[in-house]
Amino acid sequence: MATSAHELTRLDLRGTKCPLNWARAKVRLEKMAREDVLELVLDDPRGAREIPRAAEAEGYAVVGWHKDGVDWVIKIEK
Repeated sequence: MATSAHELTRLDLRGTKCPLNWARAKVRLEKMAREDVLELVLDDPRGAREIPRAAEAEGYAVVGWHKDGVDWVIKIEK
């Protein structure tokens, strides 16, 4: 039986403001394999709103988004 071997990569972007946080996330996504997931942790409210929109506009799938205390966690599948 074949199993999924997709990787989860975590990128801590706390302290990084929009649009630089999306630029860093995009560079990491471009280096990842198809169907791998990038988990972003950020504390910038603007980035939490804009990154999912930007990711979907670039053809990526946002597979998770939630607030965790003062931080936001966004999961994007390549």
